[in-house]
Amino acid sequence: MKISFFILVFGLIVFMQNVFAQKLEVIDYATKEPISGVHIYTIDEKKSTTTDSLGTCDISEFENNDFMVFSHTSYTQVLFKKQDLYTSRYKLELHPTILNLEEFVISANKRIQAREEVPNKLVSITAKDIKLNDPQTSADLIASSGEVFVQKSQMGGGSPMIRGFSANKVLIVVDGVRMNNAIFRGGNLQNVISIDPNIVEKSEVVFGPGSVIYGSDALGGVMDFQTLSTSYSDSGNFFKGNAMVRYSSANNELSPHIDFSIGSSKWSSVTSISYSQFSDLKMGTNGRDEYLRKDYVETIDGADKMILNGDGLEQKFTGYSSYALMQKIGYKLNDRINFDYSFLYSNTSDIPRYDRLIQRKNEDTLKFARWDYGPQKWMMNNLSMNLNAPNGAFDNLKVTLAFQNFEESRISRRFGSTSEKNQTEQVDMYSANFDFDNAISGRSTLYYGVEFIYNKVKSKAISKDNGEEIPIMTRYPDDSRYMSNAAYVNFQVNHSRKTTFVFGLRYNQILIDATLDTTFYKSQGNYEIDQNTGAVTGSLGVAHRPGESWQMNMNFSSGFKAPNIDDIAKVFDSQPGNVIVPNPDLKPEYLYSVDGLLAKTFGSDKQYKFELSGFYSFLVDAMVQREFQVNGQDSIIYDGELSQVQAIVNTGSAKISGVSLNVSAEINRNWKCKGGVTYTYGKDNEGNNLRHVTPVFANAHIIYEFKKLRFDAYINYNGAISNKKMAPSELLKPHIYVLDENGGLYAPNWYTLNLKSAIYITKKSMLTFGVENITNQRYRAYSSGIVGPGFNFIASLKATI
Repeated sequence: MKISFFILVFGLIVFMQNVFAQKLEVIDYATKEPISGVHIYTIDEKKSTTTDSLGTCDISEFENNDFMVFSHTSYTQVLFKKQDLYTSRYKLELHPTILNLEEFVISANKRIQAREEVPNKLVSITAKDIKLNDPQTSADLIASSGEVFVQKSQMGGGSPMIRGFSANKVLIVVDGVRMNNAIFRGGNLQNVISIDPNIVEKSEVVFGPGSVIYGSDALGGVMDFQTLSTSYSDSGNFFKGNAMVRYSSANNELSPHIDFSIGSSKWSSVTSISYSQFSDLKMGTNGRDEYLRKDYVETIDGADKMILNGDGLEQKFTGYSSYALMQKIGYKLNDRINFDYSFLYSNTSDIPRYDRLIQRKNEDTLKFARWDYGPQKWMMNNLSMNLNAPNGAFDNLKVTLAFQNFEESRISRRFGSTSEKNQTEQVDMYSANFDFDNAISGRSTLYYGVEFIYNKVKSKAISKDNGEEIPIMTRYPDDSRYMSNAAYVNFQVNHSRKTTFVFGLRYNQILIDATLDTTFYKSQGNYEIDQNTGAVTGSLGVAHRPGESWQMNMNFSSGFKAPNIDDIAKVFDSQPGNVIVPNPDLKPEYLYSVDGLLAKTFGSDKQYKFELSGFYSFLVDAMVQREFQVNGQDSIIYDGELSQVQAIVNTGSAKISGVSLNVSAEINRNWKCKGGVTYTYGKDNEGNNLRHVTPVFANAHIIYEFKKLRFDAYINYNGAISNKKMAPSELLKPHIYVLDENGGLYAPNWYTLNLKSAIYITKKSMLTFGVENITNQRYRAYSSGIVGPGFNFIASLKATI
């Protein structure tokens, strides 16, 4: 009896072990996050499997004596015998490699594809990068790549500059939906901060024209944000979540966040809530006195007073708050059809525009007592369907239907005035995308699709004076409309295992319907804007892999930027003494570009990587701000001030070129280093420097990882822009630049030394902390109004639920 009982118990233990052994979990050695897409196979390649979105897979087909290879391009490849995995209870940790080959990308074709087959230059920012870098906003997230320059007019801002373009000439995409609307402006733009960085699962930047896939606005590049995805599980229901709280000393930031996911084999849900509170930003102690905030305006008993600001280090009226919500629901109808619905909403408090608040009326008085961006609200509803149904016409179809609502406003009052100007804009944006792909053969794939976009703009403006509200000139024509219809085709051919060719073509039609209110804007002639323009763009690229350690890309592409309502119909005081007026005759601008990339890995384990990329672009019918006339007059009274009339016009051409170099190395398993430098040059046909051409910028990192610790010591550097290389529009901003020895305005160079670190307290909790600007430099990034943060201690606690 006892022997029988022992045999029964032993048999039960063996059975339970075998059952338990069927499921393997693969996680990141550093972050403890699950790793999807790990390819697991035997040495003879007769058995294989791949981890799912939860980092798990069934390994029941493997025998205990099988040697199993674990392969992922972002991690060091390892070899284990199955029976050796038992001691870790079938949980395997993989070590990340700094030479992340980014095996798969989405942004280039709106579809998952092999990175090595894409001829464009791309940079990817992974969930791990975001987790360790702790960005305050999505603008900071993009800047953390080290390859995108970000300008800030105020702390609640961030305008990425890519290859000499910015604002409405670079495209923002969220989960496959374009965010650029009809009033995205040509000046610096901060809409990217509406995207909560805590929900970004991965971000990709495609450099150069992306008009074939994305249409208008994608001149400098495309910034694609992929938010937390829904997950399914075939092994029963699951629940997982993350919580975070972050503190930053330079602006006394406090940011809590929580997200959680639930799911089954059919249903999935992701919920996220974030909040951030920022106080006034403090600048560094070591630097130029011109950057100090020496005084500010305070309204006392209804009267504006100039107040001295102590040591001038605190940048008065830069603080703000924001919150963001996300809800996603996924439903898998069957193995061929699944649906995803997402709701994203973000809102801010008033955001003081710092660069306007430091403009001076005279030596003793500031120009404005108040200049705020009102609450910046963004809502997106996105319903998508993925259909996998090979039928001759297509293999896969993705339908994306989206509705977005934007609201922004401007509130300003001059020093000593009782009149406060309020301008409010709302945009309803509808979009529909139908994207197909068809694997014509084992070597070629056809991507094609159509897109429809409709924008409706509401614009209101009033002046408040002692409780009385008086209608004034709106920024845009009220009840104006912007429409876009497009069709594209992209053909990819793997000529051989070493060479991939990509051909693309797109036609876009843009329609604008707007009526200018001439009640406050006296004019002669017809200001009914009824524009119908079309554009054809194309691309031809090749990605060549002459050997396992080489990658050689060449890409020829064209892009276009059609005038939107901001370009063609805006009335706005762009600079002191200047006013921009509408120009109904504005036409699209076109960009023709060639870029190349050369990448090489070295070493027995490919532990060293060198990447060199360059581009040359030619812009024709460039849309630029130039002097203009209204009723034959070159100056008019606007907002109580005689102002030079200007407008956005097509003029001549421009040439832009640049080069970037990136290197990385794994010295050993613990020590790694990487760095990069970017240089851009651009002038128009009149010899003027272009406004959004950045100074040379660079970064270098030394990274140490050991068990539960990670340290990243790095330097950020920005070169100077001399007076001779300043754009004409920048020379009209004496309040943000300094004088050289000849009395000319210029942007000085600067650098910061920084340290980021992480410690894994438990398998489910992590503490990150760091110090930015260790030497407490006082600096201002090119074209920025805000001065950069001084010595800044950052700490965050993250936990997995």
